[in-house]
Amino acid sequence: MVFVYYFFVFLFGLIIGSFLNCLIYRLELSNSAHYKKWAGLSWLNGRSYCPHCKHKLTWQDLIPIFSYFVLRSKCRYCQKKISIQYPLVEISTALVFLLIFNYQFPIINELSILNSQTFINLFFLFYVSSVLIIIFVYDLKYYLIPDKILLPAIIIVFIYRLFENLINWNLIENWSLKIDNFVPLVNYLVSASAAFLFFWLIYLISKGQWMGFGDCKLAILLGLVLGFPKILLGLFLSFLFGAIIGVWLILLNPSPGHLKTELKNQIPFAPFLVIGTFAAMIWGQNIINWYVRLIGLA
Repeated sequence: MVFVYYFFVFLFGLIIGSFLNCLIYRLELSNSAHYKKWAGLSWLNGRSYCPHCKHKLTWQDLIPIFSYFVLRSKCRYCQKKISIQYPLVEISTALVFLLIFNYQFPIINELSILNSQTFINLFFLFYVSSVLIIIFVYDLKYYLIPDKILLPAIIIVFIYRLFENLINWNLIENWSLKIDNFVPLVNYLVSASAAFLFFWLIYLISKGQWMGFGDCKLAILLGLVLGFPKILLGLFLSFLFGAIIGVWLILLNPSPGHLKTELKNQIPFAPFLVIGTFAAMIWGQNIINWYVRLIGLA
């Protein structure tokens, strides 16, 4: 029976991944006068179309994964190549959703004791994951973190943490205003503030060469999502992954004199922040427990 749940979560992830591809493409074009002239659409609504011939796509062209392979990665109407990004984002989103679902319900028997709050938290994590996937792909392609996605996400996550705190401590029912009751919320706020300050200092010291201001704003979101101590783990893993890729590029770079330019052009940092956040969000507590046992503190 549990495989039925996994199947539907995977299918749901594929559908959301297809929608994320659409958002990523339209976000880049949303400020284009040419786009607005012929499409007449906002970046959130309207029919999907081929980016090459502008032909509106039918439902047969939009089946996640399936359409890509049936059409042999080409547009049905103009035969132009379809980017590999589309199936990769769809599959990645589905796999991330599966990992989150398994993280929420690691024991099959727990599926029999579900409650509304658990489901709300599950879909909250699905939303956060979707935002992070958009940021990952967009920054990787365009070296920019879109405020249209990031800023609403910061507000939504903050509101969620606020109401999560109120519900967990029964503040709505009992109107208990003890300071101790707000410790979980303060944890997230301090984590977000500390992460922003850390990246902001790097931004100031390097005058924007090492870190963009978009990364500073992204750090706020990550702090609200992870809290302490997972935010430390997430940032550590992000810099670790970034350093590994940086060293790899240094070893492969044929012209050390142009290394600074190459690294700046090839390595946007947001994708590493997203990977580190996913790792901390899904396996963070297990990694922290392992580290604590390793150094003999438990």
